[in-house]
Amino acid sequence: MRRLPSGVSVVSAQTSDGQRYAMTASSVTSVSDQPASLLVCVNRNTRICPILVLGQRFAINILSKHHQEISILCATGDQGEKRFNLGRWLLAPDKTPYLEDAEAVFECEVDLVQPYGTHNIVVGRIIAVRVASSGPAPLVYLDGNYRNLSL
Repeated sequence: MRRLPSGVSVVSAQTSDGQRYAMTASSVTSVSDQPASLLVCVNRNTRICPILVLGQRFAINILSKHHQEISILCATGDQGEKRFNLGRWLLAPDKTPYLEDAEAVFECEVDLVQPYGTHNIVVGRIIAVRVASSGPAPLVYLDGNYRNLSL
């Protein structure tokens, strides 16, 4: 799988009591356009997983080439609230945290959770989309390293 390039995203969510969660994900893909939906594979040992299983709304933040530090922070150990110390995080009207300058942000509500192996496949129905006004410059992960694709 190290030979398969993948875009890098951060999945973020917030509980009703205001606790924020974020994790780096490289396994995000489109599922359908009717209904508009994405899936993300989430290890069941992550702290965000129980939040998603409960049906909490979440955001998929597609990272840009300048977000490498955010990706590393959200992939490293139990950083908790510190994961939100980097970047410009805002709250959507439903209180879902999202990265203001992401390539794109997909606000989703959990539509399906399917356990498989060590992970849950979480399908999110897209309820809102934000797209950066600048040209695409996504952060990519390949062979254990970050890359960027500036077009």
